[in-house]
Amino acid sequence: MQPPLFCYVRVALDCPYSAPYDYRWALPLQPLPGMLVQVQFGHRKTVGLIVEVVDTTNVPQNRLRNIQNTCIDCPPLNKDWLKLITFAANYYHRSLGEVALPALPRALRDAARWPRLFTQEILYQLTEAGRNTLLGALPSRAIGARRLAQAFLQTNTLSAFDARTLYAKAAVTLDQWRERGWVQVKWRSDVEALRTGGTTNLVGGCQRAYIASQLNQYKGINKGGANLNDEQRAAIRSINSARGFTTFVLYGVTGSGKTEVYLQGLVDLFIRRPDAQALVMVPEISLTLQFEAVFREHFSSWPSTAFVTLHSALADGKRARNWLAAHTGRARIILGTRMAVLASLPRLALIIVDEEHEPAYKQQEGLCYSARDLAVWRAKQLNIPVVLGSATPSLETWWHACQRCYITLVLSRRAVGNAMLPKVRLIDMEIEKQVGRYRSDGLSMSLVKALKDCLARGEQSLVFLNRRGYAPILTCDTCSWVMGCSRCSTYLVLHKSEQRMRCHHCGGGGYIPQACPMCSSVNLTIFGPGTQRVEEVLSAVMPNARVLRIDADNTRRKGSVHTLLSEVHAGDIDILVGTQMIAKGHNFQRITLVSVLNADSALFSHDFRAGERLFSQLIQVSGRAGRAGDHGEVLIQTKHTQHPLYAALVRHDYIGFAKATLAERRDAYLPPFVFQALLRADSYSLDDALRFLKEASTMLDAVPGAECVTRYDPVPLHVVKVMHVHRAQLLLESISRVALQSALRAWVPRLRTLKSVNYWNIEVDPLNI
Repeated sequence: MQPPLFCYVRVALDCPYSAPYDYRWALPLQPLPGMLVQVQFGHRKTVGLIVEVVDTTNVPQNRLRNIQNTCIDCPPLNKDWLKLITFAANYYHRSLGEVALPALPRALRDAARWPRLFTQEILYQLTEAGRNTLLGALPSRAIGARRLAQAFLQTNTLSAFDARTLYAKAAVTLDQWRERGWVQVKWRSDVEALRTGGTTNLVGGCQRAYIASQLNQYKGINKGGANLNDEQRAAIRSINSARGFTTFVLYGVTGSGKTEVYLQGLVDLFIRRPDAQALVMVPEISLTLQFEAVFREHFSSWPSTAFVTLHSALADGKRARNWLAAHTGRARIILGTRMAVLASLPRLALIIVDEEHEPAYKQQEGLCYSARDLAVWRAKQLNIPVVLGSATPSLETWWHACQRCYITLVLSRRAVGNAMLPKVRLIDMEIEKQVGRYRSDGLSMSLVKALKDCLARGEQSLVFLNRRGYAPILTCDTCSWVMGCSRCSTYLVLHKSEQRMRCHHCGGGGYIPQACPMCSSVNLTIFGPGTQRVEEVLSAVMPNARVLRIDADNTRRKGSVHTLLSEVHAGDIDILVGTQMIAKGHNFQRITLVSVLNADSALFSHDFRAGERLFSQLIQVSGRAGRAGDHGEVLIQTKHTQHPLYAALVRHDYIGFAKATLAERRDAYLPPFVFQALLRADSYSLDDALRFLKEASTMLDAVPGAECVTRYDPVPLHVVKVMHVHRAQLLLESISRVALQSALRAWVPRLRTLKSVNYWNIEVDPLNI
């Protein structure tokens, strides 16, 4: 079909608060919504997304510009994806382009990289000699190479990308096989692969019949299926019987086998729908390593089940290839962090959100979206089930479950044998001080003794402290001076290994002073422990112990997290010290003792969610103990042993804690019983930021429906200054989500007339207030 001589397209660009722009279409192909195009915008060329094709425009012809280029190699994004992006833009009050363009890989947002992204790819084809000789020539211990050979015998042809997916050392191995005459090299245009799915492409591009045959062979052979308990089987049956939109809350204690439920649920899904796609989300990049290993091992006999990851740590090219594999339907399982919820998945049939309570699912900059909430909305849009898994569901999720809006699936016991939940014991630090068993480094003698006993038994232990560095405060004993950041309203943290003071907000700092700059006294003292200090103390107290620290300071290099965790799993480490990076998701089989330092700091926070987060964090880290069926013990140092939070923790009573906390929230009119939005303003002057918020508050008076919205006075943020920029906020609340959204829609356009601050942003459903 030939396009008209001229027609017009509306293009969404990554510009703040702007509607789509009209452009003239004069290219010799049919324009479609969802196409990526290159346009001239102002004095620069940029990439945009066609959201609508129209016959007329109100823009004068002399002001219209032509579409310069289009990415014909990338299939247009479908209408379901465009609806998702439109909903997110409307709900979070951003422009369509601010949502759509950042959701795409960076390589696709650069038209200069399109030719390289869609170049020809190498194909390896099995020869007759290889078919007769290859598998028999490989030793039985060469598992990866044999898996690659079996894939060749089934499909005859593999792309280089598919081969690497099946076997990490495929490049070298295939060169050797080519020299022996077992495979031959051919070339195929990647455009053809993307458009056709590549009928021999094992990353989801295999023939439908081949996929179905492989899946049928897997029936009854699930590696973990025979070991599932009754609760796991019941949960799997419920998920598999769901037809249409259903939200499941998989509430399972730590170590209860939620991952096995996910895996078996995927197996049954692919048996029913051989061409289906599934999205599995995890809160942090570090957890993708463990999940990737588990999923690849579980589906190792299914070479047709393509598996890709999506997260910000991937190189641009790798992320673009993975995204395109998902977009074209070649990838069957997509594992990713919060960004994956906005990926294009044309055959999505199941969404799994693991550790759904984690704050990491909420984006804190730019488009402040909740990936968990968008996952639920996307499941409703597509009429498919979504599973929210957690040992400590967020109170919003739990409230929906209590109201029967969500279906609760319970895993009440650990999945390994007769493994029991660890025993939680509180160490009263006040008593420790009274009897002289308190050390100045923050460790009690009771805790040190427990660690030594664990070492003597040949078992591993974990020390959890959610504070990196050596010490959080450096002060002068003479004049009480405290070393702070010159650019932020925070204290500098001592990093002894670097011999530097560091700001954990802006990254700045300086050398450790030898004397007080105020009074020249050399009596400088540190207060509070950090993970570096705990590591040093334990190495001194137990010189024979192998102590390892894992935090953001020593895991900056690519692959370092995986290397360090491998040492723990291999049993090469006796005591693991770390932050929240090691608190969740990791299946440490040899750890029997978990100890927690400095938990009290979150008990009396200004944030009403602090208690919920602390309880969740402590439950998660406690769950690292005794996962292999051995006795597990958790020691928590605290000055408030009678606090209700600790009482519920000792009983492993999430339901009781949630019930009590929800009652408090109801009485205080806090979420989930009200809905909130936050207007934040940044300026080099705090007075300017507060003045902007006051003017914005006054503007709200003229907005229809403002009487249904409660507003609070503008206040500075807890950390008011970061990188010389002062920050303040204005909180809005309403018992009606509809009323709040209606007021915001009328209010936000008026805010654009205010020019007195550097930056402002609306955050809907804020987590940090």
